[in-house]
Amino acid sequence: MPHNTVSPSSYDNSSSTVAKVAQNSIFERLARAGFVMSGIVHLFIGYIAIRLALGGGGGSADQSGAMAELAAKPGGVLALWIGVVAFSLMALWRLAEAALGSSSEPDSGSKKSEAVDRVKAFSLAVVYLGFAISAFGFARGAGKSSSEQSTGITAAMMRSSVGTIALVAAGLVIIAIGGYHVYKGATQSFLEDLHGSTSKLVRRLGTVGYIAKGLAVAAIGLLVILAVVRSDPSEATGLDGAFKTLGAQPFGATLLIAAGLGIITYGLYSFAMARYTKM
Repeated sequence: MPHNTVSPSSYDNSSSTVAKVAQNSIFERLARAGFVMSGIVHLFIGYIAIRLALGGGGGSADQSGAMAELAAKPGGVLALWIGVVAFSLMALWRLAEAALGSSSEPDSGSKKSEAVDRVKAFSLAVVYLGFAISAFGFARGAGKSSSEQSTGITAAMMRSSVGTIALVAAGLVIIAIGGYHVYKGATQSFLEDLHGSTSKLVRRLGTVGYIAKGLAVAAIGLLVILAVVRSDPSEATGLDGAFKTLGAQPFGATLLIAAGLGIITYGLYSFAMARYTKM
């Protein structure tokens, strides 16, 4: 297929080019593999959370713990290198959406809605870039604990008033993101991101998965704020800390198993996203 010459000053031509790149079969398949890798990571996170609830073994119930588990499996290192490529391409796709708008529905929605979509796309680009960096570290055998990194960053920021304010703001934003995930699952608005008709199974996976993921994300934000209020950076331990805090509550094991199953459900839904997400 011939390619159009893109003028830097022409938004329409740039957007058209993004659409062509995104629809390139090789690029699209590799980018969609990012959903598959994300699903695998969430499956491992859920598995670790359930294992902790049952008192079997250690490990961090977060992104770094999941990748460490994967790296230890036969073929795991190769899978992580594939993940580096897939996550990176997914991040590039989301960055293109953030800069030029969605190529799947370029003419729909108001300017306000388009701005919100671009912010969401940029946020997702940051998330997938983080996944790519983490996967790169564990593929090289030099992965770092997400909890320790979170605690270190929190401690550094709490040394100044500006950093402390920024932490509170970040915590509130994270809680808002978690709430949005819960809303998206409860209202099934995630279906707007998919093309074609979907089965009841996919809808149920998405509903449960988004709600579970949202609650987990909101808990991370809450821990950040608690770390500031209590002047204790060790409180900000990310997803692993959120799970372990949950496990320490009355009926904690039951709650932790339920949370783990919810994250596993989101992982399964990620596989559906690999097939049905609009690109």
